[in-house]
Amino acid sequence: MIVAIYVGWGLVTWYHASLPGWVLFALGAWITCWHGSLQHETIHGHPTRSATLNMAVAWLPVGLWLPYQLYRDSHTRHHQFEELTCPYHDPESFYIAAEDWAAMGSVRRAFWTAYNTLAGRLLLGPAVAEIKLLKAEIARVRRGDYRYIGAWLAHAVGVTVVLYWVVAVCGMNALVYMLCFAYPGMSLTMLRSFAEHQPDEDAGGRTVVVDASPLMGLLFLNNNLHVLHHDRPGTPWYDLPDAFRASRARLQADGAVWIYRGYAEQFRRFLLTPKDSPVHPLASPCAVAARSADGAPA
Repeated sequence: MIVAIYVGWGLVTWYHASLPGWVLFALGAWITCWHGSLQHETIHGHPTRSATLNMAVAWLPVGLWLPYQLYRDSHTRHHQFEELTCPYHDPESFYIAAEDWAAMGSVRRAFWTAYNTLAGRLLLGPAVAEIKLLKAEIARVRRGDYRYIGAWLAHAVGVTVVLYWVVAVCGMNALVYMLCFAYPGMSLTMLRSFAEHQPDEDAGGRTVVVDASPLMGLLFLNNNLHVLHHDRPGTPWYDLPDAFRASRARLQADGAVWIYRGYAEQFRRFLLTPKDSPVHPLASPCAVAARSADGAPA
């Protein structure tokens, strides 16, 4: 898989001028998202037991957006907190705290409501994620926290390597790479994350399963079986389907399996209709988390 990702990326960028635009868009989005799935696997300890070697495998920022070390640390925090979806503690939450919502005007509320549709998430998600990341990192530096300066410098080197190959070697316009690789690749990742978590009084009900096709399962490295990934985060992607089948009855008995029948169901139900309210509904648990948070919502 690792070889397929990097060889595929090299071939598609090298032969980009010979490909129809829609083929370049489809392949570029797929490969970039697939590389993001690979990064996720390496964060969870695969394919080797060496974190340094795993980082070397997936560090190159094919998608341009996010320094590997930031992704690794924020995703690790995501797995550490039981209060999944809480805007104050979960760095992968897409919800707004009730007190922040109350302070918003009608335009911002309309924006976040639209953002909670699948169309809004796919079209706006990458830009919103990058803006939030940059705002958070600027705020971090202003507080005197420079822990990720090295990560950003390493990321700048990686982006330079990627763009040198794409622009100087392959002759592709950087904007074309952004529009056919980086942005739609992140959008596909947003498709995976769109409905994988939801607020629920029961901690076991906060994570869902998307019963995806084998093709989509390969793209997301079976992370669509998300409830099992949180239940057993150290399980490698290729063992997740068998592990899920073996654990499904237990997980359902615990009330922990919310199932969507493929991503087509999400398109039918939520393309232009909000999945739910963008306001986090669990006021009490989130308020407790808020009082112990050490900064602004992630």
